[in-house]
Amino acid sequence: MRHFDAITRVPGDPILGLMEAFARDDNPAKFDLGVGVFKDAQGLTPVPAAVKQAEQRLVERQLSKSYVGGHGDAAFGRLICELVLGSASPLLVQQRAGATQTPGGTGALRLAAEFAGHCLPGRGIWLSDPTWPIHQTIFAGAGLKVSHYPYVGADNRLDVAGMLATLETVPQGDIVLLHACCHNPTGFDLSQDDWRAVLEVVRRRSLLPLIDFAYQGFGDGLEEDAWAVRLFAAELPELLITSSCSKNFGLYRERTGALLVCSHDAQKLLDVRSQLAFLARNLWSTPPDHGAAVVAEILGDPQLKSLWIDEVEAMRQRIARLRSGLVEALAPHGLSQRFAHIAAQRGMFSYTGLSPEQVAALRERHSVYLVNTGRANVAGADEARLDVLAAAIADVCR
Repeated sequence: MRHFDAITRVPGDPILGLMEAFARDDNPAKFDLGVGVFKDAQGLTPVPAAVKQAEQRLVERQLSKSYVGGHGDAAFGRLICELVLGSASPLLVQQRAGATQTPGGTGALRLAAEFAGHCLPGRGIWLSDPTWPIHQTIFAGAGLKVSHYPYVGADNRLDVAGMLATLETVPQGDIVLLHACCHNPTGFDLSQDDWRAVLEVVRRRSLLPLIDFAYQGFGDGLEEDAWAVRLFAAELPELLITSSCSKNFGLYRERTGALLVCSHDAQKLLDVRSQLAFLARNLWSTPPDHGAAVVAEILGDPQLKSLWIDEVEAMRQRIARLRSGLVEALAPHGLSQRFAHIAAQRGMFSYTGLSPEQVAALRERHSVYLVNTGRANVAGADEARLDVLAAAIADVCR
């Protein structure tokens, strides 16, 4: 008997497929705007100096590679809570918030999905349309009913009215996933007034917010990007937050993240955290240590933290320059107004408004690689060749 005969092949991940196609392309003038990583002026995804220094300290000082506990590195958990919620947050003083370390932000999302499936049975989850595609598969894979609320319409504009109207119809008690900043894949973020309106609907409908916070520091700044998270934490009795250190610490392959829980009292937080430790034990047993130890070293040392803050700000400013620079480079082609939204968006990604046919033409005629939906990783552009990129875009828009 052959056991594997009925197993069929599933399509590969489209973004990882773009990576492979880009690697095979021998055009020296190619652009990689597909994969979601930050790149510097040399086209490299650098290791921040603060990370290198923290790693050196760990090499010299670390005495053991034994397991960390179910919630991970305690110092990392405490410091990531301070980074996300603010060091003076009343929730931390009252011990109403805590972090469980996870393998990246994706691991935090999966732990949140398992928590919802096991501890909040019958709850559905609502995702923005569009959203990061893995959001859909993670929560569906955990057995949750997945629904969507409008976010960006066919006209490539933020649809706040449609979002609010749909959230008003969400069954009480359901979970709503929100992007704290630098919305993936669109780059369109809610204003502070929009966030207040969403908060009121969430409160009125007794919804449980799950805020995905993968890009802290890449939008308007480390503190500014946390504004909506801290608003919801201050105004609501319960909140889930997923945090990622992949982008702002450059720890992509170290898989460093956390699921933060905010509860109405300290005792209930202990109940929830006991469930998270149980679920994590059956997912990955204990989380990887290195990335979390690096983050704890940086955030716990004033000199390293100051260096890291400067490096995050430099990355943020580079992304902002690439956005405005691309719009300026499109002006001679008469396209600056059509693509003005690129400069107004935040973070690494942009819903450009290019059609799948135009995306294909960019790849075939100009070796410009981006996702078929028109999502471009602006942070992957070459600042010295924005005029070349603009000419390619103009060519496919004729």
